Amino acid sequence: MPKRLVCTALDTITWEDYELPAKLETGQIRVRNTHGAEKHGTKISFVHGHGNKRGQWDTAKQMFVPGGVAWSYPIPLGNMQVGIVEETGSGIRSYKPGDRILYFGAFAPAALMTEEETWKLAPDTCWKAATCLDPASFALCALRDGNVRIGDSVAIFSLGAIGLMAVQLAKLAGCYPIVAIDPLPNRREVAMKTGADLAIDPVNSDTGRLLREATDWRGVDAVIEYSGAMEALQAALRGVAFGGNVVLGAFPGPMKGGLDLGAEAHMNRPNIVFSRTESDPNREHPRWDNVRVRSTVHGMILKGLITADSIVTPVVKFDDALAGQYDQLIAGPELSIKFGVEY
Repeated sequence: MPKRLVCTALDTITWEDYELPAKLETGQIRVRNTHGAEKHGTKISFVHGHGNKRGQWDTAKQMFVPGGVAWSYPIPLGNMQVGIVEETGSGIRSYKPGDRILYFGAFAPAALMTEEETWKLAPDTCWKAATCLDPASFALCALRDGNVRIGDSVAIFSLGAIGLMAVQLAKLAGCYPIVAIDPLPNRREVAMKTGADLAIDPVNSDTGRLLREATDWRGVDAVIEYSGAMEALQAALRGVAFGGNVVLGAFPGPMKGGLDLGAEAHMNRPNIVFSRTESDPNREHPRWDNVRVRSTVHGMILKGLITADSIVTPVVKFDDALAGQYDQLIAGPELSIKFGVEY
């Protein structure tokens, strides 16, 4: 019987058996996975952190309420999977056996999907780039929410997969300079290879001042902040231009005290914008929605405009050892940016 990786309780990672029916129903596609990748920040928050501490999200009241959880266990682990179509049910128009396919799903050797849940890949599409459709979608929305335009200067805090995708997309948008900020040298190095003009180590440096120096003291037009750290927000408010935009896209726990909103923020009056691509309606609704965002990124991937060779790393085998490796892989940023799996 096939097995998939799951989190059954806080800090508990294990394997779960699952079954796939032998006969396909109308509209179903049987997929044999070849590669996959995880979504680190979100899974850390639910596997090891604060994700369920706020209670349950009440869609009617549009707020968290006590007495429930945001995400119920077991939580499937894994984010995006690339596979080969093995069989199609009746009514399938876009796929035939042997086609490559991309979809959101857990780490598992095989799955049943529908056309609406998948994206078709070319035979030569890099699987690493394909599994970055998710972080690239978030990065695209963050840049659009920040009203980033050609010629704008942009600072990107936290160089995980989303931040590094934001570097690439800002480069494609014609931004200059693009300043990448992260305490880890391996991530700053990847940012410089993939489009950044300057990389800053925020530890023991005045990042806000350096952002102003890099822009002839104007400050950057937009900040994309994905660390969720109070210190990063403070540096962003110090380094953003008068009337500029600070886009907050992380999913952090409660910030500690000490945020100073009476300094540069009070004088320069930047706009603080919260960004989350999964929250339809999009700010630009109805022209932009999740379908358009993901379709746009999918097209970029097919055209080779998004690269991920140095982002999806390391790549580990899908075997019994993965359950034991998982914790270190998602929680060790100096070892892993966005870890991939080979089946």
